[in-house]
Amino acid sequence: MSKIISTALSIAKKAVNSVKLTYPVDASYDNGAALTPPMGWSSWNTFRNKINENLIYETGKALKDSGLADCGYVYLNIDDCWQSSMRDENGRLQSDFVSFPSGIKNLAERVNDLGLKLGLYSSNGTLTCEDLPASLGHEAIDADTFAEWGIEYFKYDFCHNVPIPSRAPKIEKIIISKKGSSDESIYYARDAVLNGEAVIVVEPSLPSGKFIDGLSCNGGTCEFKNINVPEDGNYILTFCVYKKSNSNKYAEIIVNGSDTYKTVFPPSRGFTPEGRHQIEIKLSKGINSIKIYNPVASRQDSAAIQYTNMGAQLKRATKEFAEKSGKPEKPIVFSICEWGRNFPWRWGRKAGNLWRTTPDIRPVWASIVRIYEFNVLLYRYAGAGSWNDPDMLEVGNGQLDFEENKSHFTLWCMMAAPLILGNDIRKFIKADGAVDTENPAYKLVTNKELIAIDQDPLGIQCRRINTNGAEDILVKPLEGNEFAVCFFNKASSPSRMEISVKDIISRSFIATGYSDKYIMRDLWSGKETVITDKISAGVPAHGVRVFRVKEN
Repeated sequence: MSKIISTALSIAKKAVNSVKLTYPVDASYDNGAALTPPMGWSSWNTFRNKINENLIYETGKALKDSGLADCGYVYLNIDDCWQSSMRDENGRLQSDFVSFPSGIKNLAERVNDLGLKLGLYSSNGTLTCEDLPASLGHEAIDADTFAEWGIEYFKYDFCHNVPIPSRAPKIEKIIISKKGSSDESIYYARDAVLNGEAVIVVEPSLPSGKFIDGLSCNGGTCEFKNINVPEDGNYILTFCVYKKSNSNKYAEIIVNGSDTYKTVFPPSRGFTPEGRHQIEIKLSKGINSIKIYNPVASRQDSAAIQYTNMGAQLKRATKEFAEKSGKPEKPIVFSICEWGRNFPWRWGRKAGNLWRTTPDIRPVWASIVRIYEFNVLLYRYAGAGSWNDPDMLEVGNGQLDFEENKSHFTLWCMMAAPLILGNDIRKFIKADGAVDTENPAYKLVTNKELIAIDQDPLGIQCRRINTNGAEDILVKPLEGNEFAVCFFNKASSPSRMEISVKDIISRSFIATGYSDKYIMRDLWSGKETVITDKISAGVPAHGVRVFRVKEN
């Protein structure tokens, strides 16, 4: 009976784990980049696959000449379709030979000469969203390539993703040997220390008659603690496994509690019950330990591990390239773009600098509101160096009217979102080379007081403190014991909104003190008013009013 209960509990545990995150995320990415939300431009929203190096450079020139770069928009990001369908003879990505004939390294240098930083794109899959070579399985070599090219922003999509298997191999024994040597040390299932759900199972068809099971779905571990080798060096670790499952399996191997190796076992079906799988590991002279387990219990775990791996490779590559070249390190802002499918706000802080929280944005009001409604709830996950990303800005695109564009930009600033423009900013430059300062989109995205709200050093996302469905009140703490308050009217008719300053400052996340008077500045009109308590304003349909408030 106890065995039946134990089995039932194990099944129940796996069912629960399959829909939650079990991968540990207690560390921060901490690459020294994106300490405030990154600002720049991306090619995708306007140009899709119709890009080339001249268009990218012209856009970079427009960023500089229009004054956008002086406002903080310094990342010039190339989205999908920059790459050739062929990797080179060394397995490295290379740019399209027709649309980017000079190469990405050359383009990065020209962009740097403008005072800007070049960004690039790939996907955490076998192909990108436009079916070009992607980086899953090529993380290390692609990170090295990006570092050598001088890339400083990297968007990593989720198309054609292949999840890491949650199944683990069934281990009969492991063998340690020097490469090229016939000398072997064999360690059987009975020699391992088992934890969790790991068990030894009898199987007469195997040479030793037993194997270790129960390592799947983050269920258990096995550890061989007495691996004795005569000298430091690289060794071959051979897994002898029971061919039970015709599917991919996965295992992580921790050597001496620090070095981690990851490997995928292919589907195992053949004429014999025992299969072999080899990896190369580093061991130290004397006694070593080898711990084997599969930490993947869910799709969340899979995504977290894959994105964490890519982020680690980017940090390694920029550091190693700086050491090799003697140049200052250029950290790469790592933008996780898996569309919110696997709750990246739960693990993104460990994996990268920002993470998409929603599906793709579109230049229509319903899309803006839908994304806002979801992203505004995630305030607790944002902070310096790690940001909720509600996707790129659509200001100046589609059928959004002026008030809707203003609301879109304001809400993104209040939510401490990355400000990545997606319109054709070359239109901000007139034929005679002058800046079109009367362009409505230009007026919006160059509002330095709103940008300051987004870029505030505290790095705190706003909270929605009041809503009646159609009318929201947002509050964002700011440096210097100030705060921003935004009235957002989602309705199709104007409204009047009001809140008490005392109501706002009574909340624990606001540091502003009580005072007889406050200075309130309208961040769109620039008008300053001294108030005693009430903040009140008429708000247009689909519109916002936003104020910065401090003690008088």
